[in-house]
Amino acid sequence: MNEINRHQRQLQLSGFGKECQDKLAVAKILVIGAGGLGCPALHYLAGAGVGTLGIVDFDTISITNLHRQILFSTDDVGKSKVLVAAQKLKAINPEVEIKTYSTQLTNLNALEILKNYDLIIDSTDNYSTRYLVNDACVLLEKPLIYGAVIRFEGQVGVFNIEENSLKTNYRDLFPNPPNPDSAFSCNDMGVLGVLPGIIGTWQASEVIKIIAGIGTPLVNKILTLNLLENAAFEFEITKNNEFQPNIPKNKADFLKFNYEWFCDKNYQNVISLEAFDQIRKNQKCTIIDVREPNETPIITEFEALNLPLSRFRESISKMDFTNTVVLLCQSGQRSIKALELLKKQQPSIEAFSLKGGIIEWKTHSKSNYHEQSQT
Repeated sequence: MNEINRHQRQLQLSGFGKECQDKLAVAKILVIGAGGLGCPALHYLAGAGVGTLGIVDFDTISITNLHRQILFSTDDVGKSKVLVAAQKLKAINPEVEIKTYSTQLTNLNALEILKNYDLIIDSTDNYSTRYLVNDACVLLEKPLIYGAVIRFEGQVGVFNIEENSLKTNYRDLFPNPPNPDSAFSCNDMGVLGVLPGIIGTWQASEVIKIIAGIGTPLVNKILTLNLLENAAFEFEITKNNEFQPNIPKNKADFLKFNYEWFCDKNYQNVISLEAFDQIRKNQKCTIIDVREPNETPIITEFEALNLPLSRFRESISKMDFTNTVVLLCQSGQRSIKALELLKKQQPSIEAFSLKGGIIEWKTHSKSNYHEQSQT
């Protein structure tokens, strides 16, 4: 009786009813990324009565998440995203089974995790994981709900479902990863807080339509929304047969495919977090932060010169670097652009861009500190 009352407004919909609600009750949905997109998607799917929700995310909650990640509050800062999300979702609907995966999705665990779900929601924010999730869904023949946001614009679409003898996937939309100077993320460019809520909710609505068998899902289509212009447009995706050979053909190929290299293959002189720590500790180097002055997190662990990318070309024209230079930004994208500018002006200089940026470095350093303190 409680469940009937809980879903009463949904059950009374013409064309929905108990049959559709029963389909949701036995559905198993995996949401990869409990961030700006994943939070609203999870919130509404739990409220809608989806039987099982899986959540994959290895990150912890930071205060910069709170303007858009609606499952979290100030008291949650520093806690595991998946564990807090599970607790909040159980409070919304105790009947939903929540499965948490507090881990980074990789070749080694993706197929094992995804195989247990009916449908996958990609709520990630980096290209290597998007290609990995796409290829795993293609191998496992799992429908994939895609979503992406940046600044004031977002996209949502549905892949890997056949309609009118056509089945497309993420590689049909983006055959190759973008160049570094056009691959900025929300960490670099920002995002209006309400936008992920809209796109994440739209992803949830696509799930409900597909599982319940109602309406017209965005199969082989992308819907783009621009909040500033109040503009929305939809376009169809066509099959890009030229790039289909890039998709791993089986589990063995998938396990061997290097997604980090695939997305970074055009990046020269990008160094890992571990290599950066070694350079910083063992030799003289100049560390340059190319973020704008008001960006967080603040660097307190080492000295860094702040030369924002917006003024980087003119700033370095007046400087002569004698040490190794390491450039960093929020997530590792702007620093690659800065590296290109620096190498053009001073081609003989030894310079590197920090992979993952200051956010990933701080997460890495915190993890290492905990491991050392426990030994």
